[in-house]
Amino acid sequence: MRFRGTKLNLRRCLVPEGPFMMGMKGDSFDESPVHRVFLSAFEMSQTPVLNRDYAVFMKKSGADPPQWWNDSNFNDPKQPVVGVNWHEARAYCDWIAEASGSSIRLPTEAEFEKATRGGLQGADYPWGNDPAGHHYKIARGPLKGPYKPGENPPNAYGLHDMVTNIHQWCLDGYDPNYYEESPSRNPTGSRGADLRAARGSSWNQENLISRCAARSGLAAYFRVNDFGFRWVIGPRLE
Repeated sequence: MRFRGTKLNLRRCLVPEGPFMMGMKGDSFDESPVHRVFLSAFEMSQTPVLNRDYAVFMKKSGADPPQWWNDSNFNDPKQPVVGVNWHEARAYCDWIAEASGSSIRLPTEAEFEKATRGGLQGADYPWGNDPAGHHYKIARGPLKGPYKPGENPPNAYGLHDMVTNIHQWCLDGYDPNYYEESPSRNPTGSRGADLRAARGSSWNQENLISRCAARSGLAAYFRVNDFGFRWVIGPRLE
C-alpha cells in the first residue's frame, strides 16, 4: 500500500487455524488453568508497528505524536513505535483497516500466544524449555530504548520480537481469572475488565525475554516507553 509515494509496511505471516494449549502451569496464577483453544486462521504483522509507519498515520489522520516521539532513544524510523496507549494503538488499526480494506485489528491474547509459540506445543519459549536456548543477540548492560526489529531471528511462523524488545497491546480486557471461564473457540477476553492485556517482554526489564504464556495488564490510557503494538488480519470478532 502506498500513500503519495510512502510505502506502508504490511508484511505479515500466516498463523494457521487449529487448536493449541493456552497457558502454563506454575507460579503465575493468571496463566492457569492450561486449556485447549481453537483459533481461526489469521495473519499477523511480521514486526511491531514501526515509527516510520506511525508517522504516515499521524500525517494522514492528524493523530498526536507519541510521548517520546522527539527523544533520540526512541524515534529512529526503524524502531518500533512506543508511548502509544491502547486507544491510540486501536485507532491506528482502525485507520489502516479502512485505508487497506482489510479487517485489521489488534490481536487477541489467544492469537498472540499461539503466534508466539510458532507451532511448538507445551514449551515455555518459542524454541523450547531452556531459557538460554535461543539464538538472540541480547545486549548486556542497560539499554536506552528498543532495538530495530529484524536484528534477531524470527520464530517458526516468521514473526520477529514476540518475546523480546517491547510489550505489545492486545485487544482483550485483562482479567487474571479469565482462563477459568474462557470459551474454547476464538476467545476475546473479559468484557468487564478495567485493564487491557499485553504480551511480550521489554528492553526496559531485567528479564529481557518472556515466556510464551506470560501475561500482563495495564490501564488503557497509560503511555509507557516500552509499550507498542502489532496488528492482525483475522476474523471479525463480536
